[in-house]
Amino acid sequence: MSGIWIAVIVLVIIVVWIVAIYNGLVRLRENRDNAFADIDVQLKQRHDLVPQLVGAVKGYMEHERGTLEAVTNARENAVKANSINDKIAAEKELTTALSGLNIQVEAYPDLKANQNFMHLQTELADIENKLAAVRRFFNSATKELNISVQKFPNVMFAGMFGFKEEPMFDLGDAQRQKMDEAPEIKF
Repeated sequence: MSGIWIAVIVLVIIVVWIVAIYNGLVRLRENRDNAFADIDVQLKQRHDLVPQLVGAVKGYMEHERGTLEAVTNARENAVKANSINDKIAAEKELTTALSGLNIQVEAYPDLKANQNFMHLQTELADIENKLAAVRRFFNSATKELNISVQKFPNVMFAGMFGFKEEPMFDLGDAQRQKMDEAPEIKF
């Protein structure tokens, strides 16, 4: 009889242990989703600001239509993205398009002096700074989840429960390449 009790106790301990692993993974996944919700708020503000910025630039850069269309299309794709991974990819595209717009703007001194444009640029810079902060938090939550999914004994059950490594929200290859280049200084 005592052998049955020992087996039952061992079984209960194993079940409690598996439940604890599952609950820990759920908590980490929810932390990551919550962190992305913070990013979503900033992205919404960014998406709302982009059409205003494009409108302010349009009159000055009529012959730069390709740049403006790239920004508009990238914004549209970003707004339509549904999953976290799709949003990450779309936002990388929008960031690249916006940096292309900023490069084009450098050729228009009248535009850079325009108060409306300057205000929009300041707002966009503020949003980009906030996005950088919430991306760091998101990446931290993603790192915690990924480590937990990979470590033993969680790795034995994570796949069974539908948990997998998730991508970070990074700059993307184009932005990383720009950061690796030395800045051009003009006098």
